[in-house]
Amino acid sequence: MGISARLAPTVGPCDATRLARQAIAEGADLILVLGGDGTINEAANGMVGTGVPLGVLPGGTANVLAMELGLGSRLERAAGLLGKSVEKRISAMRMIPEDGQARYFLLLGGVGLDATIVNKVNPQWKAKAGKLAYWAAGFTEFFRSLPQFGSQVNGQTFECGFALASRVRNYGGDLEIASGASLLRPDIELVLFAGTNPIRYMAYMASVIVRLAQKLPGVTTFATSGVKFSGRAPIQLDGEFVGYTPARFEVVPDALTLLMPEDYR
Repeated sequence: MGISARLAPTVGPCDATRLARQAIAEGADLILVLGGDGTINEAANGMVGTGVPLGVLPGGTANVLAMELGLGSRLERAAGLLGKSVEKRISAMRMIPEDGQARYFLLLGGVGLDATIVNKVNPQWKAKAGKLAYWAAGFTEFFRSLPQFGSQVNGQTFECGFALASRVRNYGGDLEIASGASLLRPDIELVLFAGTNPIRYMAYMASVIVRLAQKLPGVTTFATSGVKFSGRAPIQLDGEFVGYTPARFEVVPDALTLLMPEDYR
């Protein structure tokens, strides 16, 4: 039996969604995405609800999904490991804004501080400097009081300056915030950071570097199937700025088939 493959480069926003849907409509039985987490996110939005497996190869700045899966950031190594991977059905998350179109995401959704930083990153500088562009964009935010927004979860309401809803432990490629998260779990790990003082967030970020963020006062963690955000705060999904609250995040069970190393836990 012959094997046929088609290379389809993306040329603009939402192109990967269109290409994934088109490939599935034409009978594709596997979709491989070479790119960053934003491109993978777009492709996944065209694949949710189908049985076609998604395989990923690192080609972006942070490569959160590839790092989470243990594929690493080197393309040749990741390709070798991908060839030994197995198909596993996973949940996804869905953002439903008060006004606008729902959107799926596989990895993490941030509200507040990190979404502000993502929105400020210069694309040209990002292409040249990689992760350094995010640190440069974030530096100026640590001299300003953080606007607050509401997070309603499990019948409780919290005022936050930063909220992270995650299904992966990896954050930014080499950091960790949601230490109990897993792509194989049926829920999300929600980490809420309280306070407006920028000095407090410097302490939060320092604790993230040494993987102790969830032990600090002002940090609250939930395992949940959904969260609602009120007020007006920026949102990023899988590393891409997508808009503003009010909105809610919810888990979508049995959403997608992902190629994963057999030993991924």
